[in-house]
Amino acid sequence: MDELELEFELHPQLAADCIVLGDFPISRLLLMNDANYPWFVLVPRRAGATEIYHLSDEEQCELIKESSFLASNLADSFAARKMNVASLGNMVPQLHLHHIVRYETDKAWPGPVWGKVPAEPYTAEQIHEIRRKLEALMSGELEFVPEE
Repeated sequence: MDELELEFELHPQLAADCIVLGDFPISRLLLMNDANYPWFVLVPRRAGATEIYHLSDEEQCELIKESSFLASNLADSFAARKMNVASLGNMVPQLHLHHIVRYETDKAWPGPVWGKVPAEPYTAEQIHEIRRKLEALMSGELEFVPEE
């Protein structure tokens, strides 16, 4: 573990809006607490990183690998019509990548999900089911350590 990972702290807004699901080699995996959409967030555990280019070349490659792995598995597992993957950071400067499973029947289709409808928090049972589903699909070529 290097100094940047030791100094890493999740931005307070992400901590308030999300549920921690676990860790990939470089990124923390979060679930946005909004049952309107299967919405996941990858946050590289690197203090001070606000842009992908702030990461080393190796870290950039690992982040893209984790993002692609996550998006592919989410698309299959949640039968996505489209995967929206984006790094915006206008409200939360900490580097993070949104992975949103989209359907033609979702409440915001075809527009962006931000601010379309009020967030609908997950129930404990829904969170448990998502954790169970993730454990099954994360047993691939990337190491994933679920949050206890």
